[in-house]
Amino acid sequence: MTAAIIILLILFSLMGLPVFAGIMAAAMLGLHANGVDFSAIAIEIFRLANAPVLLAIPLFTFAGYLLSEGKTSERLVRFSRSLFGWLPGGLGVVVLVSCSFFTAITGATGVTIIALGGLLLPALLTEKYREEFSLGLITASGSLGLLFPPSLPIILYGFVSGVSIEKLFAAGLIPGTLTVASLCLYSILMGKKWRLDTPSFSFAEFVQALKGAAWELPIPFLILAALYSGFCTATETAALTVVYVLIIKTLLFHELRLLHDVPRIMVESMKMVGGIMIVLGAALGFTNYLVDAFVPMKIFEFLQGIIESKLVFLLVLNLFLLVVGCMMDIFSAILVVVPLITPLAEKFHVDPVHLGVIFLANLGIGYITPPIGLSLFIASSRFDRPIMTLFRATLPFCLILLLTMALITYWPSLSLFLLRWVT
Repeated sequence: MTAAIIILLILFSLMGLPVFAGIMAAAMLGLHANGVDFSAIAIEIFRLANAPVLLAIPLFTFAGYLLSEGKTSERLVRFSRSLFGWLPGGLGVVVLVSCSFFTAITGATGVTIIALGGLLLPALLTEKYREEFSLGLITASGSLGLLFPPSLPIILYGFVSGVSIEKLFAAGLIPGTLTVASLCLYSILMGKKWRLDTPSFSFAEFVQALKGAAWELPIPFLILAALYSGFCTATETAALTVVYVLIIKTLLFHELRLLHDVPRIMVESMKMVGGIMIVLGAALGFTNYLVDAFVPMKIFEFLQGIIESKLVFLLVLNLFLLVVGCMMDIFSAILVVVPLITPLAEKFHVDPVHLGVIFLANLGIGYITPPIGLSLFIASSRFDRPIMTLFRATLPFCLILLLTMALITYWPSLSLFLLRWVT
């Protein structure tokens, strides 16, 4: 019965049925088959509405949308260029660092590619970077910031899995830095190979760029400081972030008008949040059915017969999550898949925090994995290039990220090292 429901869910989704409707239908079919009253779904949605930590999601989303307006992206790129532009392949490093930061604070890969792509692609081509490399670089950069605070997927993962959000933020720092650094090294090697012209480092330009971005650069560090000092909860930190961003965008830079622009941006950001919340409500009802039907236990019993070690389980998990990352957006994947894999990982003695980092890093790679990675289609539309061109362009970056993923998966200390300082 469970297999039939899941197959129907996949088929309906491929036919264009909204994700939340498909999940809700699957939940109702499953509960009906098990003789459970539909009020179980309403109870889960009520529990969702009363979860204080979820208030952080609309607040951080609103802050990210505010930052995506105006010239924040230009200031961040200028600062990164003043700091790294002198390196061989330095502009590629600028792209990676800028996009990682922007994705972390906006929380959506599509926003990063759309907002920064028009600025960065012409700059790369002007400085004689090959077009295929440039397209692949920007497309791959769109999902690099998912492991850095205040990443919305981390907050949502923490809520669904019950893992401390503060621990997840700390655990993602080293793996996230390693991921960005590996692609930066590739860009530097390509810059040396092509003998690209690079400007000399200018201390005066660095100071001017730092002054320009001085109000936006500290945002992730202020968030971390507020969380780990115990001064604020995640929700309170999100509220303070919104206030801070509103002040700098309206009063300092005068890029937004409080009564004209801010309400419009609020509506746009809440459309995204509404989409997340309605899927979350449906997913919680579906999770209720999965628990009642003992689906995680049945999967574990099946896997025990063919998988005998933790390492093999992690390999199967990586492959599964890459497929999920290609087919679903990260928010839907967290809501649907996490309740399934969490009990399985526990049986194979995978640390829950390490599992969160593996999950998010895999789904980030899934965004650029051919043939249906979401970022590939966003970049194809944004840059008006054939989708096959994007497939070829992102392949080297995808391979590098897969190697990095292997390190993150099989070297748990990368994720767990900083946790000794997190209570």
